[in-house]
Amino acid sequence: MKEVNNAQKLLKKLHVKPRDIKLYELALTHSSFNVDARTEHQDYERLEYIGDAVLGFVTADLIFHVHPEMNQGLMSKLRSHLVQSKSLAKYARKIELSKYIIAGHSIDVEMIDKSDKILEDVFEALIGAIYLDQGIKKVTSYIKSFIYNDIKFAKTDELTDYKTRLQEEMQSEHRDSVSYRILKMEGPAHDRAFVSEVLFNDEVLAVGKGKTKKASEQDAAKNALKKKAVK
Repeated sequence: MKEVNNAQKLLKKLHVKPRDIKLYELALTHSSFNVDARTEHQDYERLEYIGDAVLGFVTADLIFHVHPEMNQGLMSKLRSHLVQSKSLAKYARKIELSKYIIAGHSIDVEMIDKSDKILEDVFEALIGAIYLDQGIKKVTSYIKSFIYNDIKFAKTDELTDYKTRLQEEMQSEHRDSVSYRILKMEGPAHDRAFVSEVLFNDEVLAVGKGKTKKASEQDAAKNALKKKAVK
């Protein structure tokens, strides 16, 4: 059967010896497959639920022990960053998960690989299957294998929403809000950079630069906060 073969091939690649192969078959089954097969509730959704919880717990535990210097706020932001759809889809692509997902005729491998949402959901279901089949030690070891470096070398600057912080600080002192304006774009199309300024009552507080408009605004807010701290 296609389902069994897909599960066995993936588990061999991940060096997992299954006790219950059916758990992994279920984790890899997208709901569209059941439309073709005319079956009900035979897909990854229940396993996704438990996988999401396990992933969140193990990630939180790793962050807590790897970063004793982090406060609760930063730990929460890092965990949210690591278990967001984009990050989980990145991990799924590393193991080429799209090749092993069992879907209906309406969805092909290329479509799956482009969908962060499908990859996130099935990846969480896979985590859930490993947990139920192998236990907490094995699933912790697996999660650690792909997430540890991202935790250890996390850049706290990227976790901080400087725009929100600046807005809160300014509104604690004044009633008015800050605003942002794109000054210019620099560099060739393939390596574009944006320069922004942050203003308060038409006064330029700081200028920032980044690869995207949002990044340049964050940098401007960060620089404005630095200036406030110096004064």
